[in-house]
Amino acid sequence: MALPFLPGNTFNDPTKRKYHLSQSLGYKNGYAVPARPQVGIGGEPLEVNQLSLAELDELNNKRPTLTYGQAKQPPPEDFVPAHVAFDKKVLKFDAFFRQTVHESPNEYYRVRPVCIFYYLEDDSISVIEPHVENSGMPQGKLIKRMRLPKNDQGDFWHWKDLNIDMNVNFYGKAFHITNCDKWTSEFMASEGIELNPPTPVPSDPYNESRKESAALRTFKTPSNFDKLRQFIELDRKVLRFYCVWDDRGSMFGEMRPNIIHYYLVDDTVEVREVHEPNDGRDPFPVLLSRQKLPKDRDNIEASFPSVVMEFSEHEIKEWYKPSDFKIGQTIYVFNRPFLIYDCDEFTKEYLFKKYGVRDFTPVEVKGRARDVPQMDLPPYNGFGSLEDSLRSCLSLVPQPPKKDFIKMLENDHKVLRFEAVMDSVKPEDKGRRFIISYRLADDMMTIFEPPVRNSGIISGKFLERTRVTKPGSQPDRPEFYEPQDLYIGATVQVFNHRFIITDADDYVRSYLESHQEDFPGVQKTIHSLATKRDNKQAPKSMKAAPMKVKRSPGDVAYLLGEVKSQLKKHNYTNFNSLTHAFLQYDRDRSGKIDINEVKRICHRQNLPIDDDLMNALVSELDINKDGLIDHAEFMKFITCD
Repeated sequence: MALPFLPGNTFNDPTKRKYHLSQSLGYKNGYAVPARPQVGIGGEPLEVNQLSLAELDELNNKRPTLTYGQAKQPPPEDFVPAHVAFDKKVLKFDAFFRQTVHESPNEYYRVRPVCIFYYLEDDSISVIEPHVENSGMPQGKLIKRMRLPKNDQGDFWHWKDLNIDMNVNFYGKAFHITNCDKWTSEFMASEGIELNPPTPVPSDPYNESRKESAALRTFKTPSNFDKLRQFIELDRKVLRFYCVWDDRGSMFGEMRPNIIHYYLVDDTVEVREVHEPNDGRDPFPVLLSRQKLPKDRDNIEASFPSVVMEFSEHEIKEWYKPSDFKIGQTIYVFNRPFLIYDCDEFTKEYLFKKYGVRDFTPVEVKGRARDVPQMDLPPYNGFGSLEDSLRSCLSLVPQPPKKDFIKMLENDHKVLRFEAVMDSVKPEDKGRRFIISYRLADDMMTIFEPPVRNSGIISGKFLERTRVTKPGSQPDRPEFYEPQDLYIGATVQVFNHRFIITDADDYVRSYLESHQEDFPGVQKTIHSLATKRDNKQAPKSMKAAPMKVKRSPGDVAYLLGEVKSQLKKHNYTNFNSLTHAFLQYDRDRSGKIDINEVKRICHRQNLPIDDDLMNALVSELDINKDGLIDHAEFMKFITCD
């Protein structure tokens, strides 16, 4: 019989010494591993089922193999934590709250819109008020991101508790939700929550009063036309009439153009002069300052003192009105006749609507426009470039001509070179060769004369870099030479010197063929260059060409011996051995010397060897006739007498 479980009827088991709880959580390789306790408090074995949840699921899904076959294990589901599934997913609600105003007599409350952000990651909420410029109130983050309590029982606000057109209370302040964004509505619909329709945000009474005070006010004026109405309707509306003052009846008088301005706002008139370039008059634009213009200045009472220059409405009987100004009519401005010959479009429209005037045909006024004298440009004097000389004729302070920098950058260091001869009646100028360089960057030409020995003519630069004009071109519209003008056989006239183009380098043809669209008519130049290359003949006898000397029998053998002695003397003097000299000549270390190297050796020794003498020297050196000179042939040539 067991004792009742009452105070005094229980006793402790002296065999039990351990009263701690068994550990059910361990760590393996940094991961938490749960374990089911085997014993209870005091070390007593637990009589409950010791199978894990995975083992229980396996027993539930197990079927007899003989009857149903091998059971298929369901695929395990991947576990995704909440902080990963809802990362950067935020619900946005538009709301507002009313702030009570106690100090102002003009308003009792203010409507302040806010945005409520709900973070699904950790169920936190933040409230932010958008900034309004010049509002004078602290705005921005009203409630920082945190979990907000819902009631006194310790519950927190959840996204299931939020909906449109409802009030939420955050720390004693009521916010009314009016709308949400598209993603929030889709998320709530996917979770089975039906949102209420959006509601508008009520207007702020203070802002409405500000808008009403800033709005334009309209007033109705009396029907009669007074000065205030005239100022409001006709301010900045001016009638413009073009007229001339014909003063040719007086000595040195002329017809002078003027403009009459009639200001409708106060019926005043202003006369302004129209100045032309070089008219010789002082630059005073106003002939008559703005004032009311009387029709007859002399029609005043005799008792009015004559020393007073300004008249009022008491003295003048009649003033000029817009109806008095018509095209073709002459008006008198203080006894000066002004003939109106035209007006602007606004004036025509106003006269048509106000007075029904329809005829606005301009009056032809003789002498209204002065013919500008034709500028005769002087001929080019040859000093400087043509563009610089032309600038000194166009302005008093000459400015440098403008350059095409894009063209200069694209065609920098691109030069077309042509070979030419001088076409002159002087016998000493015949046969002179020149190199004409055409710069594509600035279309300038340079002429250079190669040096010719014993010609008696100073060679070098014949023409500095300059643009060359075609003969017969006008100074105001000059025509310059272009690449399409420089073809084989063309005559180029440069400052009374005539040059005939005879040849060009290969770059000229390749460049013109690739840029035919930039130079119209360049096909003629390309065709002449191609014909020159195809039918190239031997050059005629001219200065700077190789000389052909008529020799007597035995001259070649004698000259060959002299050359041979000079080469021996050079090798024995400058080298320790003939082998060292041969190695010095054999630059590529092939063991043989070519014919070009022999020519360079003779050139370094200042030996003027002609072609026939060079051929005889090479034939004596090259014994086996293979075109190359080996070491044995070189030694035999130097040592043999």
